[in-house]
Amino acid sequence: MRIKPFPWTVLSLVLLTGSGGFAQERQSSNGPQPAGTNVAGGQGPRRGPAGFGGPIALNPDDQPAFDDPPPGIDRRRDGVPRGKLEMIEYESKTVGTKRKLNVYTPPGYSTTRKYPVLYLLHGIGGDETEWQRFARPDILLDNLIADGKAVPMIIVMPNGRAQKDDRPGANPMATAPAFAKFERDLLDDVIPAIQSRYSTFTNRENRALAGLSMGGGQTLNFGLGHLDTFAWIGAFSSAPNTKRPAELVPDPEAAKRQIKLLYLSCGNKDGLIRVSQGVHLYLKEKQVPHLWHVDSYGHDATHWRNNLWQFAQRIFR
Repeated sequence: MRIKPFPWTVLSLVLLTGSGGFAQERQSSNGPQPAGTNVAGGQGPRRGPAGFGGPIALNPDDQPAFDDPPPGIDRRRDGVPRGKLEMIEYESKTVGTKRKLNVYTPPGYSTTRKYPVLYLLHGIGGDETEWQRFARPDILLDNLIADGKAVPMIIVMPNGRAQKDDRPGANPMATAPAFAKFERDLLDDVIPAIQSRYSTFTNRENRALAGLSMGGGQTLNFGLGHLDTFAWIGAFSSAPNTKRPAELVPDPEAAKRQIKLLYLSCGNKDGLIRVSQGVHLYLKEKQVPHLWHVDSYGHDATHWRNNLWQFAQRIFR
């Protein structure tokens, strides 16, 4: 399949108009952002405060699908069995070098059973360690599994910048085209490497893809573009690298049959919300089942951590 190039210059201009650029993506937030527009009820779009990425216009159905998680979802708890987090290397034929993956295996991991796999993608300024800095997925999943709220799963956190020097550098925008190239690295190199090294199911029903910001855009592009590979898709505050909705889901009837869960989220103080709104409205028009969750945060770690917690409980069921 030919992969259509994305206009990265346009993406750079859109993202750099946000106050602070990607500095906001790199900072963790431990609580709600300053109060903004009340989005409850009303008719037609409601104008919110300017946020990262630009002005915000909220629609009547831009509402929370559920309450915020309780505090401490990513804090270690006494008596909770721990999984393992390890950094491994794999051979990337796509890039022509060895690359790194951050991999979580659940408590009690055993080669005598098979596990589903969640591939978790970072933002444009991040790397294979970004999710661990923002959300501590290992602790978050340990707690969910101990509470019986999540299926024991493997989480793979790759570097979505498919080039030999895969560090973000001083100007992450300069490496943006490598995020499109990662489609082949993920499908041809990352997934086979995980399946050869770990005890995993290999069918689509046991494979999920999710990501934040740029990784959210990758998730929609690659996940919806390869429904023969991914059945569970989660995009958290997707960036403008996301394809147009009609390109993402050209065959709504096929999407209805194949997708187990399509989860979209964004904060009502995130200036990139228009990206996710466009996808949501198209899916709604075409009657493609999906979950649309708009919370009270911005383009920040609290939103990503909370939505990973929500998404992880709903997959592989």
